[in-house]
Amino acid sequence: MHDLAGDPPLRLRAPGFEGLARIIVGQQVSVASAEAIWSRTFAAVQPFDAATLLALPDEALRSAGLSRPKVRTLRAVAEAVADGLDLAALATAEEATVRDALCGIGGIGPWTADVFALFCMGRADAFAPGDLALQVAAQMAFELAERPDPRQLEALAERWRPWRGVAARMLWAYYKAAKQASSGQPV
Repeated sequence: MHDLAGDPPLRLRAPGFEGLARIIVGQQVSVASAEAIWSRTFAAVQPFDAATLLALPDEALRSAGLSRPKVRTLRAVAEAVADGLDLAALATAEEATVRDALCGIGGIGPWTADVFALFCMGRADAFAPGDLALQVAAQMAFELAERPDPRQLEALAERWRPWRGVAARMLWAYYKAAKQASSGQPV
């Protein structure tokens, strides 16, 4: 994997509300689309904080390219923060506490919580077994007959504790490099 992909990028995001919002904006869209929508969303919500987002009408957020479900999720996160959820305090919380706090917000599921722990909190052992690219990369790397489901990938990743975050970054880099190589693009 490393021979094809090289060293994986660190890709740390801003912690707190901004980082979580960026993850939500990027869900289930291409990297290019996510960057474009994020740029417009970030420009629309200034300063970028929960109170400012809550003060904007839905149409201002929709005109940035956000779907209705993403607007609902961003508002739910902003309301949770306004009601006292301290995202910065989660940096020192146990994994289960982080997941419970985030998954308790409407529109936030395990994938978002796991990716937040990895990219915004910098957790070395964070891992998102529900991520399709990680599943496909693991299938390719381990020459599995079928793509592992989240439970199977979670079991496979146990051997990488306490560095599952490093393994995730390597798998994502490998997925990207393998995809480029198979399409004839330079890696």
